[in-house]
Amino acid sequence: MPPSHLIIGLGNPGEDYARTRHNIGFLAVDAIAARLRCPVWKKKFRGFVTNADACVFLKPHTFMNLSGESASEALRFYGLAPEQVIVFHDDLDLLPGRIKIKQGGGSGGHNGLKSLDAHIGPNYWRVRLGIGRPLTEQGAPVKGDAVINYVLNPFAKADKTWLEPLISTLAAESDLLLAGNYTGYAAKMPKF
Repeated sequence: MPPSHLIIGLGNPGEDYARTRHNIGFLAVDAIAARLRCPVWKKKFRGFVTNADACVFLKPHTFMNLSGESASEALRFYGLAPEQVIVFHDDLDLLPGRIKIKQGGGSGGHNGLKSLDAHIGPNYWRVRLGIGRPLTEQGAPVKGDAVINYVLNPFAKADKTWLEPLISTLAAESDLLLAGNYTGYAAKMPKF
């Protein structure tokens, strides 16, 4: 029997990126898989996979900009449709610790989502995890290289106040997500 869902966490491979803002998707699926007592992650589909009951978890290790290549291989292998995919990813335009869940939509400039859109289409579910956008000294949003530096740098110590409760709740309430109760899942998240 094929799995009911493919749950993808977006991030970059390697120890240098492990605790960066861009890897919050990896952190989320790691926590959910651990809560569900999934077996050890195995190398497959140019990434790492594990499973629990009727769902498969994937962490592409193709680097963010090529995430769609890994995802499309897994989708074909399991015979799933994009509507059965749930992607956890960082979002600069949401305040730190906030989440939004929606199906389809644009990439918002996120290269991992651009790659997914190109390889599997846009109709997958997105769990947007807010990391906030850095500001200049004048209070304007930073752009260009400053954004890249921000997302590829580790979380600040102050981020622990929202990051740990968020990741913990994403895992603790994952039964709602797997049941397709996206509104209920979002409602259970801590408020920051």
